[in-house]
Amino acid sequence: IFSADCNIAWLQLRGELSTYLPPESYGENGELLTDATASEALVNFIAEAEENDSIKGIVLEINSLGGRAVAAEEVANALKRAEKPTVAIIRESGISAAYWAATGADWIVASRNSDVGSIGITSSYVENVEKNKKEGLRYQQLSIGKYKDSFDPNKPLTQEEKNLILRDLKIIYENFIEAVAKNRNIPTEAVRKLADGSSMLGAMALENKLIDEIGGEKEALAHLEGIIEETPKVCPN
Repeated sequence: IFSADCNIAWLQLRGELSTYLPPESYGENGELLTDATASEALVNFIAEAEENDSIKGIVLEINSLGGRAVAAEEVANALKRAEKPTVAIIRESGISAAYWAATGADWIVASRNSDVGSIGITSSYVENVEKNKKEGLRYQQLSIGKYKDSFDPNKPLTQEEKNLILRDLKIIYENFIEAVAKNRNIPTEAVRKLADGSSMLGAMALENKLIDEIGGEKEALAHLEGIIEETPKVCPN
């Protein structure tokens, strides 16, 4: 997918990050109809860039409010496995799962106005029970297994179900903290202090070592040029 007259693979993480995109996400000519990115596509692009001798570096441009934890982990791990230098550029936003993905890069660049971080986990949803009652709708439970229909917005969430869900969210939360600490080489307790779910602008993110440099495309390519020792030429998307 990369032409012979370029040496920097430029990948994009935009919109919601998930492991894959269903067929209805694409138009008749293969154009993307939704603001989303699949981790499987990014992982494949990174692998292709690694195998292409003309590619000397990889840039992941990020403009995303997050997505799924597994997808974030897959992208971060793919970047960490890459033997070629990698840079993540956070534009307007690189938060939650999108930030997790960015931590796999060797170098992270963001604008001083970029939204960065938001280390936390959420699975909140709107419950429809009272609305359904007003509209004369009644939930009929036909399930085997005590927790099989947990998270169905049309039935009340029991405390037992809530505890079960929070148990798993806490595990993913700890995994997120661990990933940031390991990938960014920051003490775990320092990351934990930042992990309240809030985001921060670029300058503060730099102070807290969540990114490496204030800037954008120019700074990212200059960083790569110093490593590959040749003029960066970005491959067309």
